[in-house]
Amino acid sequence: MIFTIKQAVRILVISCLCATAARGAPPNIVVFLVDDMGVMDTSVPFLTDETGSPKRYPLNDYYRTPNMERLANRGIRFSNFYAMSVCSPTRISIMTGQNAARHHSTNWINPDRNNRGPFGPPQWNWQGLNTESVTLPRLLQSAGYRTIHVGKAHFGARRFPGAEPKNLGFDINVGGRSFGAPGSYYGTKNYGKGTKRSSSAVPHLDKYHGTETFLTEALTIEAKSHVTEAVRAAKPFYLYCSHYAVHSPFNSDSRFAGNYKDSGKSAPAQAFATLIEGMDKSLGDVLDHLDTLGVAENTLVFFLGDNGSDAPLGHQHAVACAAPLRGKKGAHYEGGMRVPFIAAWAKSSDDNAFQQRLPIVAGAIQNQPAAVHDLFPTILALTDIESPDSHVVDGLRLDRLLTGKFDKMRPEKFLMHYPHAPHRSNYFTCYREGDWKVIYHYYPSKASEDSHYQLYNLADDPFESQNLAAARPEHLRRMVSGLIAELEHHDAVYPVAKSDGKTPLRPELP
Repeated sequence: MIFTIKQAVRILVISCLCATAARGAPPNIVVFLVDDMGVMDTSVPFLTDETGSPKRYPLNDYYRTPNMERLANRGIRFSNFYAMSVCSPTRISIMTGQNAARHHSTNWINPDRNNRGPFGPPQWNWQGLNTESVTLPRLLQSAGYRTIHVGKAHFGARRFPGAEPKNLGFDINVGGRSFGAPGSYYGTKNYGKGTKRSSSAVPHLDKYHGTETFLTEALTIEAKSHVTEAVRAAKPFYLYCSHYAVHSPFNSDSRFAGNYKDSGKSAPAQAFATLIEGMDKSLGDVLDHLDTLGVAENTLVFFLGDNGSDAPLGHQHAVACAAPLRGKKGAHYEGGMRVPFIAAWAKSSDDNAFQQRLPIVAGAIQNQPAAVHDLFPTILALTDIESPDSHVVDGLRLDRLLTGKFDKMRPEKFLMHYPHAPHRSNYFTCYREGDWKVIYHYYPSKASEDSHYQLYNLADDPFESQNLAAARPEHLRRMVSGLIAELEHHDAVYPVAKSDGKTPLRPELP
């Protein structure tokens, strides 16, 4: 291959910068976040059998994600990784290291109106993050990192500071605003600009308007460009690559449509699958780019979804779109909050000092539960950056889990608080401790079996088919007691009583 002088100089500069990085430059961090991608929306099997080994299900054979497979082979994937059941709470938890019950942004944030719901907590944090918030990118930025936001933000409502990622510690923002769904995935439709969905038109992508460039591809090109600039500037980088895919609207990505045309599934379900495959191509392109730049050995990649699946495959509380798990995005079942999570060094190297500090086992699966707010302390510890003492961090470091070992010092708890309506499930709190999971419904309905309580043993019944609330009263009382304690510990806000619209409704012991 023949290079021009300009290309040769560029390669030499990048090679020199990479050599410097290999001698001990701070590690680069990539958080690759996929909107509305549940744990079953992939060809990578995350669920396990009774021995703890990965087990394939039919959906794993429907979706095509070879680059997720590639990343999983380089690192470790988690079978019990949790997010909040809707997007903004998860995104703010990643930014702050706090459970949503503590940061109080407990619902997806409507850009233009307070969507707490008819009996939602009046004091919930609809505004989202602000210029004073302690955030992961702000801390990394203060330590000299180039902080790059590409894609969906959804950290705050439109007229508040949190709508703009640059107010939250990002040096660069491409595509991020207050909304969660893109106006369109099509460059030919200007990503929504000039259409009836103009209020959700993805910004900063005018150069692609009128072209055949799919939104996922445009964001990938931009991410690669800004990473290149950071490497040229000899700056460690934090890339928060947050795809709008696979959120609705389910615009089919024509590059992959042929792979699903004979699947027998509906047109929306086929379109959803093309969004999955396009996202996976983006992951592969980013990994390839890190290799090309020579920084893969010094780059840690976290891949995850922001809530359970929204695949258009069945009823929101049924075993359908996340089969064999029950439920989907927004629901109180595991399908609503179990997400894919993979951690890997982009390229293995025994000589890299940071890989020696955080050795991630390759090709393994971790069955111990963890959650989205654990990224914050894990990344800060690796980069030797401290969070202010005044900032409460709920997340726990993942270091031992990433080695494939069991962390006996880690409490096996997860709290998911959704004091809002309307959604797939309304006014509920989930609490998992060990193998047991309890759901408290503040307003019982048909979806809660007309009871405040649902209780499941996830070891014996991983797909939540048998409610044990009536049969195991001692376990129910213990779990509800734990749920109440966790809510109080996190200073949670509560739904209000229908009678006066003011009195907080707190869970009651059975």
